[in-house]
Amino acid sequence: MTVLRLLICLLVATAAAPLAAEVIPLVDFARHAQFRDIKISPDGAYLAASAVVDGKAVLSLVNLDDMKGVNVRPRDSGEVAEFWWVAPRRVLYTVAERMTTLEQPLLTGELYGVNADGTRKQLLIGYRAHLDLVSADIVRPLYAEGNKVLISKIHWNGSADGAFPVAELMDVDHGTLTDVGTAPIRNAQFIADGKGQVRFAYGDGTDQKRRVYYRAGNGANWDLVFDESKSEPVVAPLGFARDDKNAYFACPGAHGVGGLCRWNAESRKLEPLWSGAEAGIDELVPSFDRKDFVAIRSMPGRSATTLIDKSSREAKLLTTLMQQFPGEDVRITSSTTDGSKVVFLVSSDRDPGQFFLYDGAAGKATMLFARMPWIKEGEMASMEPVTLKARDGLALHGYLTRPHGKDDAKHLPLVVFVHGGPYGIRDQWDFDPDVQMLASRGYAVLQVNFRGSGGYGDAFIHAGFREWGAKMQDDVTDATRWAIADGVADPARICIFGASYGGYAALRGATKEPDLYRCAIGYVGVYDLRLMYTRGDIPQSTYGDNYLKMVLGEDESVLWDRSPIAHVDGLKAKVMLIVGGEDRRVPPIQGEHLHDALDKAHIAHEWIYQRTEGHGFYDEDHRADLLAKIAAFLDANIGGGGR
Repeated sequence: MTVLRLLICLLVATAAAPLAAEVIPLVDFARHAQFRDIKISPDGAYLAASAVVDGKAVLSLVNLDDMKGVNVRPRDSGEVAEFWWVAPRRVLYTVAERMTTLEQPLLTGELYGVNADGTRKQLLIGYRAHLDLVSADIVRPLYAEGNKVLISKIHWNGSADGAFPVAELMDVDHGTLTDVGTAPIRNAQFIADGKGQVRFAYGDGTDQKRRVYYRAGNGANWDLVFDESKSEPVVAPLGFARDDKNAYFACPGAHGVGGLCRWNAESRKLEPLWSGAEAGIDELVPSFDRKDFVAIRSMPGRSATTLIDKSSREAKLLTTLMQQFPGEDVRITSSTTDGSKVVFLVSSDRDPGQFFLYDGAAGKATMLFARMPWIKEGEMASMEPVTLKARDGLALHGYLTRPHGKDDAKHLPLVVFVHGGPYGIRDQWDFDPDVQMLASRGYAVLQVNFRGSGGYGDAFIHAGFREWGAKMQDDVTDATRWAIADGVADPARICIFGASYGGYAALRGATKEPDLYRCAIGYVGVYDLRLMYTRGDIPQSTYGDNYLKMVLGEDESVLWDRSPIAHVDGLKAKVMLIVGGEDRRVPPIQGEHLHDALDKAHIAHEWIYQRTEGHGFYDEDHRADLLAKIAAFLDANIGGGGR
């Protein structure tokens, strides 16, 4: 029996076979991934997997010798959020719980521990442990430090601007703590060296400027080594090299879109190592023993891996695996400390991902499980990277997805799908259930990384500051017109759709370009920019308030003029508004006010309100119902029913 079948039996995972129908059931796109992550223990004896059982994520621990194991379940209202092997026989994990009427569970900030055989499950740190009002997270697993793990702990001090994190060594069996230093800046992230010494703390201050602090080791004083407020480069430490004297930094790079630099602790100088031509670093791939890094992952269009040390064992294995899975994204997710066994994920634009176990002794890989086993890769649509020029000459990147089997088709109904964020967030080449749902219903889907999006350098992000509804919107318009000029889109059948900022862009596009879009779908969107300063969780802190001033500006007349609600009289597009009653990021008042304004202007529109949903629908039934309504709305306006 294969490992996959054993895991499925263990987890009682019963995925129904896809229906033998021409159209893929919408519920297939609404379901949460059944398997989220899998990691191998440091000695290779166990696997730990997070999987959805009876609607909730559990931690499954499997002994590789006999393939027997146990499921670790949090409290009735919770599920496993993230987990780490911190010793050969010990796992730490965090939980999320449904604390209010909100459907989506929220992180509690607690850390739990459990042995590999399921024994000694215990709460180690958190508000239910000795009334310790803190949130904790893992900084770095320390396999060789006597069952100690480095954590970052933040006390709930009541300040909206956050607290100064404390780095502590925690005994993974008992939860006892040893203080190793407090960050010199609020909400900082820590970076430790290979010996577990906390050497960097960095973060953005309430003035929105990045600062990086360094110290020689635990107990030493912090020195400010990079300060964006003094016009120094915006950089971030990523980790130490094996010698613990040099550290890797994300830096601007020669092309300004992002690069990798080496920083020497003695000279305190940056040395460029790699520069992205189109996109910056997504992540660094660690060595098997986690004491160095072996490769750079980036996404100029499709995913790309650049080897740092081509002669390393890790690089050779990566090369072999990428050759075995051409055209797909191969990512090592965990390994034993000696590299004898490796878990890796293979995914693509049409495949949500499959986990494999590579056994070095046998020289072969065995498939473990698929994240969404009900998805058939052969039925999904291909996502093609595209490039175009904005009207001011700025290079823009994005993706075009045509319906499956229509790779060269022209004059298609088009959905312009705008991502949220907007700053630092980007569309990328991977499996997107919303995109695939739209394509399965016969629509081409266009995504553009407008200025302000992440992945293309700080200058590209900054180019979007104070450009809500202006140049950022023009980028989306220019991408739409590019699709028309290229012959992909039927100019009479175009809809614009997005969530959060994307919801704003959808309605702003429909009001600013009334003859371009036949319909607009605003999902948990912002429609009155002035309310950003008074409603939601962003303006509740000095940090958030300064952020809004930086990216939106403070001129109320400009904010009003760029708000979709100010221009409903010019609407020609059919409108659908989707609102979550428990949304804390974009409170329902945004959608409610636009709903009322449309009613007052006697503009018919579709109104979808889910009282228990937040910033994006989470419940699978709600998601499936929403997809059905979106599909019907599109069909009525730009699909078969709208011709």
